[in-house]
Amino acid sequence: MERESMEEGLLTGRFGPQNETKPSSNGAGGNSPTDNLNMAPSVPADSSLTPVLVFSTFVAVCGSFCYGCSVIHHLRRMGSLKTWASLCQQLVHYSVFGSILTIGGMVGAILSGKMADIIGRKRTMWFSAVFGTAGWLSIAFAKNALWLDIGRLSIGIGVSVTCYVVPVYIAEITPKSHRGSFASANQLMTTSGFCLIFFIGTIISWRTLAMIGAVSCVIQIIGLFFIPESPRWLAKSGRENEFEASLKRLRGKLSDISEEASDIRVYMETLELQTEASFLELFQRRYADALIIGVGLMLLQQLGGSSGMAYYTGSIFEEAGISGNLGLQVLAVVQIPVSILSLFLMDRSGRRPLLLVSASGMCLAGFLQGLAFCFKEFPNLKELTPSLVLTSAMIVSVANTVGLAGIPWIIMSEVFPINVKAQAGSLVTLVHWLTAWLITYTFNFMMEWSSAGLTVVFVAVLVPETKGRTLEEIQASIAHFL
Repeated sequence: MERESMEEGLLTGRFGPQNETKPSSNGAGGNSPTDNLNMAPSVPADSSLTPVLVFSTFVAVCGSFCYGCSVIHHLRRMGSLKTWASLCQQLVHYSVFGSILTIGGMVGAILSGKMADIIGRKRTMWFSAVFGTAGWLSIAFAKNALWLDIGRLSIGIGVSVTCYVVPVYIAEITPKSHRGSFASANQLMTTSGFCLIFFIGTIISWRTLAMIGAVSCVIQIIGLFFIPESPRWLAKSGRENEFEASLKRLRGKLSDISEEASDIRVYMETLELQTEASFLELFQRRYADALIIGVGLMLLQQLGGSSGMAYYTGSIFEEAGISGNLGLQVLAVVQIPVSILSLFLMDRSGRRPLLLVSASGMCLAGFLQGLAFCFKEFPNLKELTPSLVLTSAMIVSVANTVGLAGIPWIIMSEVFPINVKAQAGSLVTLVHWLTAWLITYTFNFMMEWSSAGLTVVFVAVLVPETKGRTLEEIQASIAHFL
């Protein structure tokens, strides 16, 4: 009952600081003229956009740029397998190299949540950046297939940890009115890495591409020395002075952080009534709603074919009679402006509408792609196949980028209480990488079926809107949504 009343207080603002009128020295209510002169103007923390906040977000999403590079790096060089063959000796080694990223991803997923809880968000990002740097350098200077595989595995571990900790860190440092836009920068940087490798991969060697991938990791390692730790993690760890200093630094010297700090403290007091949840306790009824949303979105994101499309789009284009390089470059050009558009829409339209539009677009694209290959069997209609395939691929690219590619990670960082965020985040990240591995191996057998239509129903019925709400409000009310 005590916990429920405290959660209710969070939603109603009952625990926030109250504006009281203090008596002046002459006995009258209000502040004296002297007090008014001495009072510096303050900015509401909710609207604070500071250089420190922007720079901290940039440093965090440098890891996402590395993720974008890693997804497409080995595929960009598939047109010249002779160089690879001299190292790999046989094509099967190349296949192992391509798939081992997801194996490393599963390892990183198991480590990510608990690591971020124990050593903090900054040190966890440092850990992922070091693994990414080591992996890229291993590939760049590889002398045989073993070093290629070790490098790819190391990158997989690093980017998997990044997939969890970056959205969590951004969600915990940004004010609620701008959280969606800042979190969308994560997907923008992933897309930028993806597109960069596509464009320059045709003119430079794969070793040079690996060095470019390492640059973003090195930038992140250096930048992490200059950004603050997550205030919510500091509050959870009982480091009160550092908590206030971090929040003040993020919101600016003139910002009034009293209300936000009070809400965070009250929520931490609520969590202190509970013990730190173990992995098995995560499956209790009180966490079931958030778990269904987090795991369900991640499953449907992958079952909708996003990873399969990333790995096999070139092959699909060639089968339809389109130049693989040209088609992929067209998609790369489209994704950057769409990512920027998503960044501006996230806190205006909300998460649910974008997810519904995204899933609907993926469903339509899957139908058009299946129809296009059906037309190949009819002499009078087979000329429509190339244009329909290109159209469907562009719809997939736009729809996935605007919603399903990034929003499940944002919602994952928002819906779980901080006392179970480690266990839940690791589980959700593991589901992502395990499903990605399954899809990349079975995509060719699943081209005639898509779960995107199911995603529309799932989002409409089960996923709550999180726009414009604090993390504490979201987590306190989510059980009442379902």
